[in-house]
Order: sequence, then structure tokens, then C-alpha cells
Amino acid sequence: MYVTPPNGKVRVTAPLHMSDEKIRVFVASKISWIKMHQLKFAGQQSKPEMQYNSGEKIYIWGKEHELIIEYSNKNHPISVAHNTFILTVKSESTTKQREKLVNEWYRDELKKVIPSMLATWQSRMGVEAKEFRIKNMKTRWGTCNTIEKRIWLNLQLAKSPIECLEYVVVHELTHLLERLHSKNFIAYMDNFLPNWRKTKKELNSLTFNG
Repeated sequence: MYVTPPNGKVRVTAPLHMSDEKIRVFVASKISWIKMHQLKFAGQQSKPEMQYNSGEKIYIWGKEHELIIEYSNKNHPISVAHNTFILTVKSESTTKQREKLVNEWYRDELKKVIPSMLATWQSRMGVEAKEFRIKNMKTRWGTCNTIEKRIWLNLQLAKSPIECLEYVVVHELTHLLERLHSKNFIAYMDNFLPNWRKTKKELNSLTFNG
């Protein structure tokens, strides 16, 4: 079951053999959880979208940086110094073009970290993902195709503390041991990352513009 932005719409997936009544009972048992997430999305809606102008905030691995826009035709449009994130663009650049540059930078940052993190955890867990990919997802931090042994990681994770990325990596790799979010799955997570619930809560509490 998912509560999806921006309006808090509830989406439920279930096996074909499950009756409508069982699905209704399941949803009814999660009403408090649903309302909690719908309220969270309602609060997020009041926040303006990033315009990528000087003075706005950019997050890198959980740390806040001030965005500074400079105008030029330099080949290296982004530099980070202390608590500033300097984005160099043409004066006629649009919000979408600036967003694309920042997202490409985030993607590169993730690619610097993920391979070694995967190698470490695959060795510890005794599993192997054949491939990882990065995608800007709206409703999930990560997914795992257990047949293809491919994991997808949300581009937005580059904004969160690196411990949150680690949690998602371990979560998706655990699906290679247990496909469903079963008791066995939870037991694996407890073994690999004893504090995973705290990290999950922190990750789901984060809200970023843009």
C-alpha cells in the first residue's frame, strides 16, 4: 500500500486471489497510517517549488547549502565551497535547465558512492545485484527487480544523509534474499542494520523543495 504525492492518493496492490473484503479490511486497519502520510503531503504542498535562484537552499548528503547563481559560459557549471553551492549558467537559462544541471550533478555524486557501498554490503549479505540504476522517483526511495537482480535508487537520496542511502541499498539488496516484506525480511534487516527503523523514519521525514 502506498500513499502517493501530491494529493495523498492511496494505492493498493494485492494478489489476484485475495478477496475485495480482505483488501478493505487491510486498508481499514491502516487508516491512522494513511492519515499521517496524507497530512505530511498536505504540509509539503504549501512549500513552493525550487526556482533555482540565488538564496535558495540546496541539500547535499543531508547538509544545507546556499545556492548562488553566477552567469557565464564556463564548462564546469557547478562548484561547492563551504556552505555554498555555486551554479554557473547562461543568463537566459530556464528553471528546467538549471534543475537538469543540478540533477546531473546529484547523479554523479551518487555514482561516486554507490558502487563501493554495494560491494561492501553484497559481500556481507552474500547476494549480488547485477546492476543498479538511478531514477528521479516520486513515491519510492528504491525498488528491486528480483528476477533481473537490478535495483533502482532515487536520485533524491543524494540530498539525504548518507546513512539513508545505505539503508535503502540494504533494503533493496535484502529483497534478493526475501522478495516480500515478510517476517523473514524484517529479521534480515534487523540483523544487517539494527537501527534501520530509526533511519527509515528520518528518511521519510525529510522534505526537499524541487
